[in-house]
Amino acid sequence: MLSGHERGVNAVSFSPDGTRVASAADDGTVRLWGTDGTGEPVILGGNESWMSAVSFSPDGTFVAGAGDDGAVRVWPTDGTGEASIFRGHEGWVWGVSFSPDGTCVVSAGDDGTVRLWRSDGTDEPLIFYGHEGKVCHASFSADGTRVVSAGQDGTVRLWYADSLGEPVVLRGHKSSVLVATFCPDGRRVVAAADDGTIGLWPADGVAGPLILRGHDRRVFAASFSPDGTRVVSAAGGGKVQVWRAFASEHALIEAARASLPRQLTDAQRAKYHLPPRSL
Repeated sequence: MLSGHERGVNAVSFSPDGTRVASAADDGTVRLWGTDGTGEPVILGGNESWMSAVSFSPDGTFVAGAGDDGAVRVWPTDGTGEASIFRGHEGWVWGVSFSPDGTCVVSAGDDGTVRLWRSDGTDEPLIFYGHEGKVCHASFSADGTRVVSAGQDGTVRLWYADSLGEPVVLRGHKSSVLVATFCPDGRRVVAAADDGTIGLWPADGVAGPLILRGHDRRVFAASFSPDGTRVVSAAGGGKVQVWRAFASEHALIEAARASLPRQLTDAQRAKYHLPPRSL
């Protein structure tokens, strides 16, 4: 057990190499802990009122945190040097995440905006407008070209990270969407909602969502498995569920064919949960 925060902990994140955990808490600090439980944590911040979001950079050398004062802070993880502070949001910042190459940080704000900052503090942020109400979460696609955001207005929005072009707006939830993330291949999006449902959409927005029902309380988190065939979700009441990420066996087979357009080996068939070839 890692203990030391003086008030409630709102967010945690593993470092890319899995050796550390970052935590953000109502005591105004972000703390970096060794996962083996040894040593003292690195304590970052201390003047902020509440910290609600935290994320490591891809190389593990920086950590971003944000909270109720509207600022995004980026610290070196070795505990030396001052934080770079990015201001612009009005009100709480609910989510922060680095781009895959570590050059940018995206933030989700109470003011209804998504903001894209250069992690080195240069240039003005790109500001994405469109959500009606607070933005609960934002993150990048694996290739860094797009950002997905989840809003209190019940929509999921997909933005181009260069700010060119109109966003794709995904609708289907009837309550606040708390988190949304891309599939590893970027072709689909999963979202978790306050009404206990999970939505799965094609990222091009050409079709409506597959709605997964089973939780009886709000769903706080949902993400794809590395191969994209499963979704895991976590909800109030301590319930975690694992779902198939396809609407039908036919959809699963078609996805397998699209990604492997040739005769499948038995190992590949097993990966996609298909029966072995007939001898």
